Amino acid sequence: MPHYYYYGFDIYYLILILPAFILSLGAQIMVSSTFSKYSKSINMSGLTGAAAAQRVLYSHGVTNVRIERVGGNLTDHFDPRTNVIRLSDSVYASTSVAAIGVAAHEAGHAVQYAQSYAPIKIRNFILPVVNFGSRFSFIAILLGIAFAYDLLITIGIILFSFATLFQILTLPVELNASKRAMETIRGQALLSDTEARGAKKVLTAAAMTYVAAVVMSIAQLLRLLLLNRRRR
Repeated sequence: MPHYYYYGFDIYYLILILPAFILSLGAQIMVSSTFSKYSKSINMSGLTGAAAAQRVLYSHGVTNVRIERVGGNLTDHFDPRTNVIRLSDSVYASTSVAAIGVAAHEAGHAVQYAQSYAPIKIRNFILPVVNFGSRFSFIAILLGIAFAYDLLITIGIILFSFATLFQILTLPVELNASKRAMETIRGQALLSDTEARGAKKVLTAAAMTYVAAVVMSIAQLLRLLLLNRRRR
């Protein structure tokens, strides 16, 4: 089989990877523009991102999670190893509608861990295999091609499939964190109805990046499977 089938110049790249890449690019543009728009909208209560995250935690009975500031833009995340929510400069002390949505979302992740949310537990269970696969899957595939060793190619594809499974499991985790965030925002009236709709748009735009990641990972896995089948 010609080598170009393994270096991106093939029909599967055009019909699978390229559309997924365009979707990913569109999702990134959407989240950036939506966050930028609602970063200019200040909530009437003057609530900061850090305070909103704290309200989400307390509303679910979570009291052992710290909230810290971290540098960068949209670098917000929850670290389950240290039980710390880290909010970026554009979120931590900001009173924007976008900041409230993002901070509440990260607090939603902390609540998931506190409540042993099932998809989180499954995702963490396969994480060691995912980390190993992300490092060695393509090495195994390329070595298998170089030495015409089908078993090594198959092992590489199987390792990559765990990364795809991880992306699939990540989607409901992210959607659920946003759901928890919005339930608290609305249930405790942290934002007005109009402001809450803005926060939801920010979280919906962010969710699209995870949808795009799932599509891209599935497209890559399908491409590997189809190329391997064609090679045989």
